[in-house]
Amino acid sequence: QVQLVESGGGLVQAGGSLRLSCAASGRMLSTNVMAWFRQAPGKERELVAKILSGGTINYADSVKGRFTISRDNAKNTVYLQMNSLKPEDTAVYYCHFWDLRGNVWGQGTQVTVSS
Repeated sequence: QVQLVESGGGLVQAGGSLRLSCAASGRMLSTNVMAWFRQAPGKERELVAKILSGGTINYADSVKGRFTISRDNAKNTVYLQMNSLKPEDTAVYYCHFWDLRGNVWGQGTQVTVSS
């Protein structure tokens, strides 16, 4: 069973930056996908960015050019660098892990961007 531990959320002013981290532990296949989702109040959970173990990356259109996802395979950790934050980025951010054995969600970390 894979476990995910997230860190790095907080309160920031518009235009500021935050970096989220998500460390995975447990048994995992080398071929996997790690991703960040977010869920704002009253809205559905949405994909922010994902990165495959081979390095392929996808972003939501709303964060392209502002957010950067990366991973350290040696540490089984995925990062989300968030720059030029906007109030509409306010949400609970969830880390997600998938491999052929299944998928796991992190506990979520709150990101609040004040105007």
